[in-house]
Amino acid sequence: MNDSSWGAPPQAGQAGYWGPTERGPVQGAAPAGPAYDAPEAQQTRPMPIVPDGPAYGGDQDDDRGAARTGGPLFRDEDHGAFPGGDGSGFPSGDHGRFPDERYGGRSGSPSAQPHATPQHDSSYVPQNPEPMPEVQPQPAPAPAPQKKSAGRDLGAAIGVGVGLGVVIVASLFVVKAVFVGVVAVAVVVGLWELTSRLQERKQIKAPLVPLAVGGAAMVVAGYVRGAEGAWVAMALTALAVLVWRMTEPPEGYLKDVTAGVFAAFYVPFLATFVALMLTADDGPWRVLTFLLLTVVSDTGAYAVGWRFGTHKLAPRISPGKTREGLLGAVSFAMVAGALCLQFLIDDGTWWQGLLLGLAVAASATLGDLGESMIKRDLGIKDMGTLLPGHGGIMDRLDSLLPTAPVVWLLLVLFVGSG
Repeated sequence: MNDSSWGAPPQAGQAGYWGPTERGPVQGAAPAGPAYDAPEAQQTRPMPIVPDGPAYGGDQDDDRGAARTGGPLFRDEDHGAFPGGDGSGFPSGDHGRFPDERYGGRSGSPSAQPHATPQHDSSYVPQNPEPMPEVQPQPAPAPAPQKKSAGRDLGAAIGVGVGLGVVIVASLFVVKAVFVGVVAVAVVVGLWELTSRLQERKQIKAPLVPLAVGGAAMVVAGYVRGAEGAWVAMALTALAVLVWRMTEPPEGYLKDVTAGVFAAFYVPFLATFVALMLTADDGPWRVLTFLLLTVVSDTGAYAVGWRFGTHKLAPRISPGKTREGLLGAVSFAMVAGALCLQFLIDDGTWWQGLLLGLAVAASATLGDLGESMIKRDLGIKDMGTLLPGHGGIMDRLDSLLPTAPVVWLLLVLFVGSG
């Protein structure tokens, strides 16, 4: 198609002119020429009236707002030539692109149709989409009930407990001196755990060397010389702590020696009462009664508290302990005390065993709470990691240490020193 297909534009007012005049667009017969033959001019459809809108690309009307039919407006209209306001064959500002490219069509695709957009078409009426059906949220499935957890490796705890029990019983009934050595070793390890945690968490440097030597001597003196020997060893250990600390700078001296004297009383001095029980004729049975009642009390508190515990005993000190657990400890210990005093201790009776069991449950619980208070102050859960499933040595001595003087005293009152 050449330039003559558009024909020469007639002057305004000429018959057959289709175009703007001073009075607006005038419709007439199509001009003769190859582009508009007379027979076909009668079959053409009228040009849709474009509403007034903002100018686009100079004086040319904005062709983006006019809706077009599915094909060319005239039969022999060519998409390839689109008169523009600048005479380039394209709308103003769209050089090098097909007109439909500006409406989202693919560049260079004559078949792409322009789309009427709400921004430029005043006759555009938005269609109300059908409302989407509301989807009711499905209720979340109820979480499966969780089983209570013991908080420790129960298998490891039982295995370590059985192993320690075998060592203690074997040494207790074979050679008493061997059992005294086992107690002395436990005291030294307990002092090491306690002083290490004090230094790590509070920067308190309690001297370990005089404590370890004095603690072991305290246990041996109690077994050999009785209560008097234990008191003398305690006094000498405290003096050694004061002197040993003088070799370092004075800063923190008071807190260091105070912690050292406390450690000497808390661990080795209380453990000396186990050695005092061993000096009696039925000493191994007294020690065994002491160990059984303490272990049974702890077991009763754990079993009953884990199964039925709902009321906290001391939530600020030990959140895991419950009043139901305390009742379990008392019940188990009283029954075990009656059996032990009746069958294991010479001249003992069942009612004495009931009182002994009650006292053991109380002292063991207080000892456990006391150690829990220390650990809360230090911000730790266990004193050590030496015993899998238990923690450290001090985590096993917490209820045994304060119970030892209670059992020793009551047995002396009930059946004598032996």
